[in-house]
Amino acid sequence: MKYSELSGKSPQELKEMSLPARSSQFRYRMQKATSQLAQTHLLGEVKADIARLKTAIRQKAGESNG
Repeated sequence: MKYSELSGKSPQELKEMSLPARSSQFRYRMQKATSQLAQTHLLGEVKADIARLKTAIRQKAGESNG
């Protein structure tokens, strides 16, 4: 997911997108802990996606308040 894809979405849409990403992160973390996660790079990708979503949400909140 690229930041340019997120810039056109509303804060509510971004929050809705973050819920599945957070559940995926939890699932991957549990799989890694039990040595079931073969593709460990997915954990880092999801973490970066969540950070992008949070950044976009904060920027949208700043635009509406300021």
